[in-house]
Amino acid sequence: MTLTPYYALDKKAVEEALNGMILSPSGWRAVFSANGEEDSGTEISPPYGIIAAAGAIVFAEYMRGGRSPTVILGMDTRPTGPATAELMIRAFIASGCRVLFAGVSAAPEIMAYSKALSSPAGGGDQVPPGGGSADPAPGYFAYISASHNPIGHNGIKFGLGGGVLAGPEAMKLIAALKDRLAAENAPRQIVSLLETADDAEAARIYREQAAIKKSALAAYRDFSALVIAGSADSPETPDAEDGIFGAIKAGLAGRPLGIAADFNGSARSLSIDEELFRSLGIGFRSINGKPGEIAHAIIPEGESLVPCARFLSELHASDPSFTLGYVPDCDGDRGNLVVWDDRENGTRILEAQEVFALACAAELAHLVWTDVLRYGENGKALGGAAVAVNGPTSLRIDRIAEAFGVEVFRAEVGEANVVNLARALREQGRIVRILGEGSNGGNITHPSAVRDPLSTLFALIKLLTIREPRRAGPRAAFHGERERGGGFFDIWLEKAGKKSRAGNTGGNGGADNNGGFALSDIISSLPRFYTTGVSTPEAKLQVVTSDHRLLKEKYQNVFLAEWEQKRAGLERYGISGFEARACIASEEKRNLERFGDAETGGLKIVFTGADKKDKAFIWMRGSKTESVFRIMADAEEAELERELIMWQRGMVRRADSL
Repeated sequence: MTLTPYYALDKKAVEEALNGMILSPSGWRAVFSANGEEDSGTEISPPYGIIAAAGAIVFAEYMRGGRSPTVILGMDTRPTGPATAELMIRAFIASGCRVLFAGVSAAPEIMAYSKALSSPAGGGDQVPPGGGSADPAPGYFAYISASHNPIGHNGIKFGLGGGVLAGPEAMKLIAALKDRLAAENAPRQIVSLLETADDAEAARIYREQAAIKKSALAAYRDFSALVIAGSADSPETPDAEDGIFGAIKAGLAGRPLGIAADFNGSARSLSIDEELFRSLGIGFRSINGKPGEIAHAIIPEGESLVPCARFLSELHASDPSFTLGYVPDCDGDRGNLVVWDDRENGTRILEAQEVFALACAAELAHLVWTDVLRYGENGKALGGAAVAVNGPTSLRIDRIAEAFGVEVFRAEVGEANVVNLARALREQGRIVRILGEGSNGGNITHPSAVRDPLSTLFALIKLLTIREPRRAGPRAAFHGERERGGGFFDIWLEKAGKKSRAGNTGGNGGADNNGGFALSDIISSLPRFYTTGVSTPEAKLQVVTSDHRLLKEKYQNVFLAEWEQKRAGLERYGISGFEARACIASEEKRNLERFGDAETGGLKIVFTGADKKDKAFIWMRGSKTESVFRIMADAEEAELERELIMWQRGMVRRADSL
């Protein structure tokens, strides 16, 4: 490669670019395109090229723990990805690293490969404190992506053992980056180091790319099977009597299923999706499957889901088994869903909170079906199971968890925060199979430490296809053969106190008299909540107060004054009080006396009834990955959600003007 564009850079240009970047544990992001446009551009802006190279240099220093470190490098399909990767490869080589370059790979794929290369001591959900390891292959990775941000953006995530760096470790890396770029003549020093990279070694890395990609895919296939089944079961060798994949295949034998995908030119177009679905006998068709050909907005919300909905309608018309569709973001760790709704006789885009709710119902039923989650004679759950979510996740998750006798714990927005919370809960001896950010869609299923559309889709697949009780093994021995209901949907209906397919409890679960059900029946059985979508105009604000602690202090004065005027009107919804809570990193603080104590984390006002039960909430937080201040509301009544979100917008604006 030519380094000519980088020789003329001065320190000020790099500093300005760095100051404009979002640097957080979730990743480093900015508009990398040389033209400065969010939605276009194929060339990388030189200041960001230097920052990417500097990131590789400081990560190499972070990794070095006694032996020459090995690092896995991958990227999504953004046009500035290859140039960023080339600079980082040269920086890693010059820093004494061995590079395994997988090219275009989905983020969960790179992380599964990272986990496969990790030793038992070095693996796990997050990087152990200190970061260094003497193991020759501890599974370090760097991944080039800006996730769901527009195509002109790019960025980098760093991690180890299947997950991104934990917050404190990520901050060490960010501090090291800033120190490196603060040095006198920093751009020239970095270019000089890049010049020392061995061209022959770089050529070898690119020659081995196909083999590394093949290894990454194999690791991802194996790991996905473990995540889906929760055991060593696999699609290739299903245990028809006792295993998840055998039960899925048995269910598909009588009720075929087809899935549609709109890959939108993403990294998932080169991953395991089609192979995995077809190995189980699930039909699969896709559109926009050429890597890099981004057909519409990257974020899989709203209008971005319409092409998939149309495609699913066409497929369903010729083959009614096609009832599910999904759209991933560019790095393929997030995917939201469209479904065929036979009640509406058409396709429907599921809200992000609905998707997560379905996944929670499925994976908690999974724990019951596999006899991991058991109940005593009094009907109470044994073993301390839990669900870890972010602050703005809908209260419908609390209702689902309550039905299963499971506790809900909350962390600040940010995948790393939720993963850290789940890890801490497991260290306390709790069972945490499912976690995630309901506000953003998708889910994380243990032992994975990243969202994955495959995890979400297979949660629904299990709900749809596993319609019989586990036929053998511990569950049968513990409960008696076929003593407890049927499959996943039956388990959920039983726990929710709804009418089961066998008609043995009260309520109305939507199932027909013959015991059959469709996806629309499952969706209608969920607790009903109305939640502000993150991509809607009402959910976003631009604020001038840069100190968000101060903004929340001013907001407290506004809220307390208006609460006295508002409370009488809210009584018609059964609301009689409120509690202020904050999610900061992996901790939830309750009964806040000073709203400013939420700092830059999420501030939530939870409205309660006379029974002190949570009934609705409003929430706020400045985004750490986008230049926007986010707000939302969540309530059981659509009218109340609309009233609360407009009230919240007004209060934040008034606080911002003080």
